[in-house]
Amino acid sequence: MSRSVARARYRREFLRFLAASPLLAYGFREAWAQESAAPLAKDVLSVMDFEALAKGTLPPAHWGYMASGTDDNLTLQANVAAYKNIQLRPRRLVDVSKIDSSVELFGQRFASPIFLCPVGGHRMFHADGEVATARAARAKNTLQVLSTQTSIAVEEVMAARGSGLWFQLYIPAAWEDTEKLVRRVEAAGCPVLVWTIDLLGGRNLETATRFQRTDTRQCAACHATATGGRRNSVMFSGLSSTRFNPSNATWDWVERLKKMTSMKVIIKGIETGEDARLAREHGADGILVSNHGGRAAESLRPTIESVPEIVDAVNNQIPVLVDGGVRRGADAFKALAYGARAVGIGRPYTWGLASFGQEGVERVLDILNAELNLTMRQCGTPTLAQITKAHVRRI
Repeated sequence: MSRSVARARYRREFLRFLAASPLLAYGFREAWAQESAAPLAKDVLSVMDFEALAKGTLPPAHWGYMASGTDDNLTLQANVAAYKNIQLRPRRLVDVSKIDSSVELFGQRFASPIFLCPVGGHRMFHADGEVATARAARAKNTLQVLSTQTSIAVEEVMAARGSGLWFQLYIPAAWEDTEKLVRRVEAAGCPVLVWTIDLLGGRNLETATRFQRTDTRQCAACHATATGGRRNSVMFSGLSSTRFNPSNATWDWVERLKKMTSMKVIIKGIETGEDARLAREHGADGILVSNHGGRAAESLRPTIESVPEIVDAVNNQIPVLVDGGVRRGADAFKALAYGARAVGIGRPYTWGLASFGQEGVERVLDILNAELNLTMRQCGTPTLAQITKAHVRRI
């Protein structure tokens, strides 16, 4: 049992003791009432409600890592705001008594097009880490993409998920290390490799650094340094170096990846039609439109605005996925209307993880999927295939 869990349990037991004692007459009744009113995951109504719960749960450095965008956080904010500039065009008198929101991706069918994006270090947010997320994904038949910076090895997460686990790749600096890592991921059973290319030029996470400086904990027990530097990733065990994201990568590397593995290769971090065309020409099996949740370049361009040109550029020859800024099921509907095949969430499910562990991740998925299904009914689209640009209009 973690120290924080033990402390919370002790506090609850102590307050129960007080509830049966005369001490209640001396002001303890209010403390007991406050403890009893603590929210349960099932009672949370909106994904955004989890944000405040997570912030109140996490230490400053861990919250800062989760909350930070790059530079002034303007691209992060733009990702969210952009969906509010897209109107729905509801349609009436369509039989929507049966809704099918399932989607097939590379031969596997998932219950929803909403999937869990790669986020590094889930044990920063909950002691059960990526395993709790995997169990939630399994319970809800949801696609999970595991980060190279996972705090739990891919083999263990795969055992918890069962299937439907993709792996997000940060390419190591040495190519022979890339080969070792890719072979390990393939042996674990991952069917899809998601190469992330939007951090090859570096980034500036100011907000994360500011929060870290306010954190007075001694982190040497779980980090490489007392001030919170990361330990080496479990996925870099056995490699010659822990360095990754070499700046000399080119489009030819897509073909090199394809030749070394039978896994499908998706390129994550595409934001323009020109790059989407190049990805397809070099053999990519799919594209994930992403600006790393506003954590790569301060481009000020929300990912949803890039989707139409990228869908046009690949001419329906490979699937286009998108992440960034999705906070409602209606947002996911809008992304699908723009031509995305599936829609990823990152911060929302980590808020749920931090607040309630596996149960919190499941509740986030339940809320978003319920909202998506409601939007599909309101817009007269009982299946995903019926969602088109005709159902949205940009303000």
